[in-house]
Amino acid sequence: MRILLVGAGGVGSAFAAIAARRAFPEAVVVTDYDGDRARATAEAVGDPRFSSAGSVDAGDADAVAALLAEHRCDVLMNAVDPRFVMPLFRAALAGGATYVDMAMSLSRPHPENPYAETGVKLGDEQFELAGEWEAAGQLALVGMGVEPGLSDVFARYAADHLFSSIDELGVRDGANLEVSGYDFAPSFSIWTTIEECLNPPVVYEAGRGFFTTPPFSEPEVFEFPEGIGPVECVNVEHEEVLLMPRWVDAGRVTFKYGLGTEFIDVLKALHKVGLDRTDPVTVKGVQVSPRDVVAACLPDPAGLGDRMTGKTCAGLWVTGTGQDGEPRQVYLYHVVDNEWSMREYGHQAVVWQTAVNPVVALELLAAGTWSGSGVLGPEAFDAVPFLELLTAYGSPWGMREGG
Repeated sequence: MRILLVGAGGVGSAFAAIAARRAFPEAVVVTDYDGDRARATAEAVGDPRFSSAGSVDAGDADAVAALLAEHRCDVLMNAVDPRFVMPLFRAALAGGATYVDMAMSLSRPHPENPYAETGVKLGDEQFELAGEWEAAGQLALVGMGVEPGLSDVFARYAADHLFSSIDELGVRDGANLEVSGYDFAPSFSIWTTIEECLNPPVVYEAGRGFFTTPPFSEPEVFEFPEGIGPVECVNVEHEEVLLMPRWVDAGRVTFKYGLGTEFIDVLKALHKVGLDRTDPVTVKGVQVSPRDVVAACLPDPAGLGDRMTGKTCAGLWVTGTGQDGEPRQVYLYHVVDNEWSMREYGHQAVVWQTAVNPVVALELLAAGTWSGSGVLGPEAFDAVPFLELLTAYGSPWGMREGG
């Protein structure tokens, strides 16, 4: 397997560090809009299979397709932010490559009734091209990070091995991470976080379909495992709600994120003054995107690991009827301790947890354990080999009965 890794930021560099320990990649070619960053990521792993293709504009599908051909890559691994999903998606299709991403094409709220009805949903633009991928016999594995990604694998596992019927699939994400030396320092891309958290959250219900609510709705306190403890979680727009109902029968699907009061207040303030906008504004004759300015003013999440302490947890709370016919609820989860990920890989917990899952998926594809064509989510594949291999990577998952 020859992989073109587009994006050498926090998640991309963690992907490289993890993949370098596995035998399946024949070559990994790293590219980024910042050619120096791409070269640094390739050199940091100290593996001759890794090289750099210098700089590329991820929005230029033709340029990316040319790189696929030049380096004879049969996989395009998308590790950039969701603005570039569609050009990379099209580049992989044109270049005859398998495509993998960790976030899906962007949504657009309903123009008249955004907090009740869906507009363009996450991933809609990708699924519109599913027929072309099927006709070409190519696979686009979409939403294969941790959330979406591992949480979707958990949904498949629950449906196949734990439940006879499912009332709710509820993704619950929380952490007790702290960053010393900063009043406000998100552990993940602020650009993506703003997109997720300020768009209308989507909920799925059988018989009703997809609908939206106001941001930060339906707060609940969820008890996270392994010492993280109780965290208030709120509805957030996320791909799992759009992916899971395509392959798993459930009465309801939700995504709730443990943001914390301070984080929510900051996001609300950014929205009030228009700093969440992506359309450029003119400042002293220069066109700038307000959201890009916010991102530039905050520390790079990839560089926060040595200042960070605590754990992050991604998981799926499932309720319904067990295979014995009795009511059941479980929480399937994956916890990463920042101290461990920094010590073992030199990458902070949030980006490492995101990056490990596409590496596992690609190893399964390389071995032929997973296969398919079209535009498919993680739910479309057997969960057991994935969970077994994740554990073999030294990062086991867990299950708590009772939610």
